[in-house]
Amino acid sequence: MYTLLSGLYNHLTRKEEYYVLIIGLDNAGKTTLLERIKSVFMGVSSLPPDKIAPTVGLNIGRVDIKSSRINFWDLGGQRDLQSLWERYYSECHAIVFVVDSTDSKRLEECKDTFEKMITNDAVEGVPLLMLANKQDLPDALRVEEIKEVFNKIAVKLGARDSRVLPVSALEGHGVKDAIDWLILRLQRNKMNRPPIFR
Repeated sequence: MYTLLSGLYNHLTRKEEYYVLIIGLDNAGKTTLLERIKSVFMGVSSLPPDKIAPTVGLNIGRVDIKSSRINFWDLGGQRDLQSLWERYYSECHAIVFVVDSTDSKRLEECKDTFEKMITNDAVEGVPLLMLANKQDLPDALRVEEIKEVFNKIAVKLGARDSRVLPVSALEGHGVKDAIDWLILRLQRNKMNRPPIFR
């Protein structure tokens, strides 16, 4: 009897688990974004900006949102670490690509990196959220200006769910809306990339 009740309890309380990559060039604000996501959805205070070091390898953040557990994998963006991203593509359920809106000099490099990622067969059909970060700074490019650069390769996105949104990971502006959009797409994409149940 205990086994039956225990099994029923586990079935009723299990969570859908998803894996979301946070990638982009170094210094785009990926780790700051992860800290802000944890702060917004878990109610914990995020690390102060001066305590956030560049990611070498992988940071993991787990956030429970509604009946789902979202595992965010924040991967280092340095050029020599970008080759490691491919190892995570087949396991992820969505990708968040973070762009530094204040770094117009590296926007072409960012576009090339983005194009290399979206043309990888392992991310076919995976929802993609591009975040134009650092919108709180006066020299930040507007979303329309960033879209203009990336429009040249937009055809390669295919029919997948994708969106470009402005955020400030430091201030928290736009972060909740961005993650809410992402959660809805994870739910819609269950047939293509089923969640893991735990």
